[in-house]
Amino acid sequence: MVTNMRIAVASTNGENVDLHFGKAKSLYVYEYDEDEDKFDFIDQRNVEIEADMKHQNPKIIKAIEDCEVAICEQFGPKAAIYAEDSGLKLVKDEGTVEEVLRKYIDHVNFMKNIKI
Repeated sequence: MVTNMRIAVASTNGENVDLHFGKAKSLYVYEYDEDEDKFDFIDQRNVEIEADMKHQNPKIIKAIEDCEVAICEQFGPKAAIYAEDSGLKLVKDEGTVEEVLRKYIDHVNFMKNIKI
């Protein structure tokens, strides 16, 4: 099973994962509780994004530096490099926050149980 982890989702409204990582001005942070198999909302993190500036990944990563995973609608190759260098796993997905969080944990648990 997955150990407890913090997951940030890029969302405009806290209901749907609908933001590109490089333009994520709001991220909602959840902690997965393995013992109770549930997600606890921690807080909303706001990032000041400059509309005409590219590659704002470092300030977004800094805002969620206590998270192991960030789930967003899209991310570019530079974001992937910054994230990897920071120890953050980026995941592309979209849908409701509840759906993408559950799908991610289910996938991680499935992958851990594969016997090779």
